[in-house]
Amino acid sequence: MRLSKYFLPILRDDPKEAEIVSHRLMLRAGMIRQESAGIYSWLPLGYKVLRNIERIVREEQNRAGAIEVLMPTIQSADLWRKSGRYDDYGKEMLRITDRHDRDMLFGPTNEEMITDIFRAGVQSYKDVPRNLYHIQWKFRDEVRPRFGIMRGREFLMKDAYSFDLSAEAGRHSYNKMFVSYLRTFARMGLKAIPMRAETGPIGGDMSHEFLILADTGESEVFFDSAFHDFDWSAFDIDYDNVDAVADVVQEFTSKYAATDEMHDVAAYEELPEARRITGRGIEVGHIFFFGDKYAEPLGCQVQGPDGKPVTIQSGSYGVGVSRLVGGIIEASHDDNGIIWPEAVAPFRIGLINLKAGDADTDAACDKLYNLFESQGNEVLYDDTDNRAGGKFASMDLIGVPWQVIIGPRGLKQGNAELKNRATGEREDISIDALATRFAN
Repeated sequence: MRLSKYFLPILRDDPKEAEIVSHRLMLRAGMIRQESAGIYSWLPLGYKVLRNIERIVREEQNRAGAIEVLMPTIQSADLWRKSGRYDDYGKEMLRITDRHDRDMLFGPTNEEMITDIFRAGVQSYKDVPRNLYHIQWKFRDEVRPRFGIMRGREFLMKDAYSFDLSAEAGRHSYNKMFVSYLRTFARMGLKAIPMRAETGPIGGDMSHEFLILADTGESEVFFDSAFHDFDWSAFDIDYDNVDAVADVVQEFTSKYAATDEMHDVAAYEELPEARRITGRGIEVGHIFFFGDKYAEPLGCQVQGPDGKPVTIQSGSYGVGVSRLVGGIIEASHDDNGIIWPEAVAPFRIGLINLKAGDADTDAACDKLYNLFESQGNEVLYDDTDNRAGGKFASMDLIGVPWQVIIGPRGLKQGNAELKNRATGEREDISIDALATRFAN
């Protein structure tokens, strides 16, 4: 994409309304625009990051055997009354009435609807286990939306729902999602520590939330430094191997980790003092196993192997897709702007023409631009006539992982300058070497 033809409304000054780093940088980098309290439009740069995160989430859900569906944002109140949550959920639920005076709501979550869908579509034990998921916009009417997309009212979420014949089988489905989340966040360059959590309005007796460390995190966290020694790479695993999956879960839950809500001071102080770490965390995922909490009132049963009806056991599994955009920024930035991990970056390469209008630099940049794109790289080519300092500042602000800088002086030696945004390291590299440096 040529910057001269792109829509990138960068702000020079920090917005006064932005209280945390991600909100400030997303507004300054032209990623989002506020439409009303807690509701944002996603502009081209931000939307590209959002879709990259969504792609990784989708790929890992599919890898774990989940099946994608799409449910509506507007739901009937009838199902929520059957489950008993319509009145219990609180004012965060946006309740509306349609033109026929039917009670409706803008979905904050989908346990009731997906349970009803599954109930209507299965008859036999042969139809389970199943895990259905979608990636859909949600709405929760926060009384004080703040911190930009980190605590907005409208947000994009992946929510999956498992259906099993027994609690034992349901635990395996839960464990599969646990491991899938480790892989998902690792692919984004994140170490998301799993911590036992309250189940809240979702219900159930087993729950973990996944938190990434950041100074501006809303939760205080306490954990064992041994987490730093774990394998956080996107490791391969056979999800049908019950023991192998359970072993990974056991490894990642064997060490102390808790938010302030679940903190056990005595257990924490049993750790050697050198291994006690306290910090702040941002929740980016939350998983629950709630058994028959929704299946029972909604009549979700299948015929068991013995011909008798069996009530389904379920769990739900959420990832804050839009929240992850802000969470990654909170965990990965410096004084100059965002530092995107390559897997989620809006562009892999920022190509900077230091003398737009000069025949030689224009020709060299055009050649590299076409080459990089032909290799499958996403490139933002700054072909504008802005000053060099402004071009560097903009590329640092938006966080493109690699900057390729072309100017008349370097071209005389057949060289370009290559900058790594994360480390700040710069190197002179021949134009010819660039032809293979970013080949996928």
